[in-house]
Amino acid sequence: MAFAKGIPLDSAAILSTVLEGILYGFSVLMFIGTIWALTYKHHMRDVNRPITAVAVLLLALSTAHMVVDIIRTEEGLVQYRDTFPGGPEAFFAEIARKTFLIKNAIFVSQALLGDGVVIYRCYVVWQTVWVIILPSMLWFSVAVTGVYSIYSFSHTASISGNVFSHVTRQWISAFYALTLATNLLGSGLLAYRIWKIERTVAKSRTTKMTTTSILRVIMDAAIVYSIALLCTLIGSVRSNNGLLVMIDVLMPIISIAFYMVIIRIAIGKKNISHVLTVRGGSTSEMDRGNLRHYAMKPSQVHISEFTPNDDASMYRNGNLGRPSTGVSVKGTNCEV
Repeated sequence: MAFAKGIPLDSAAILSTVLEGILYGFSVLMFIGTIWALTYKHHMRDVNRPITAVAVLLLALSTAHMVVDIIRTEEGLVQYRDTFPGGPEAFFAEIARKTFLIKNAIFVSQALLGDGVVIYRCYVVWQTVWVIILPSMLWFSVAVTGVYSIYSFSHTASISGNVFSHVTRQWISAFYALTLATNLLGSGLLAYRIWKIERTVAKSRTTKMTTTSILRVIMDAAIVYSIALLCTLIGSVRSNNGLLVMIDVLMPIISIAFYMVIIRIAIGKKNISHVLTVRGGSTSEMDRGNLRHYAMKPSQVHISEFTPNDDASMYRNGNLGRPSTGVSVKGTNCEV
């Protein structure tokens, strides 16, 4: 017996594949948006290559996991439906199979990559190694527990014949608990630093709006990922079949959480550029085109008198560098 609680394993396989496919399609769209945000109107030398490489690697891992998940579902429901002893449910209960091990190895890699990006962002924002010491220790703990969890999967059938044996359940729960702690700690440090910077530059309205929006999207991404991890952890502790569904759903969620931050930061930069352009006195081609619709009409200006006036008292105390001169011309009409 593989799992004691929850929906049947064959139903869980179908549900997880469908949900993962939906979220995977959404993550592909966000990947396209991320690449556009990183490369649009940028020279190749100006593109952030490490972040671009991470985005591509996240998509590659998500795609590989999706392919393996489809293959495993097809094997259990079609290929070995009538030949595997016990039917499809017994097939999906056999977690020592190669497809199950591969998809979980891909998931561990995806989780490590996502947590590593959060830690890297903390280092970039704080500019000190001391802040990321504890998150890095948690990250290495996640790697150890993830690798040993896969190892325990490969030996579960030969050890006890039960997926949720005592040892296996401990390592799985430790992996998700440490992943959740790493994500919360890293995102919390990142959000606190951005909030502190926002308070420091609160006098600048544009900067305040931008940092606030970035802070919100970072917290949104962290909350979505953390809720999914918490549900997975609960399923692991409770030995519930829903754990298999959540593992597959987590794959595209990690990618989506990464992409949404990159896209929002890119939008924020474009907003800053637009505001600075307007405040600097520049106008766009569209604005200049609109000005042509207004006809230049002659205006009459009447200047009444001409009086030079140097007020020495204005700069006597050193407040001004030179006197101001008022100029007026009496009785002059001119056409502009």
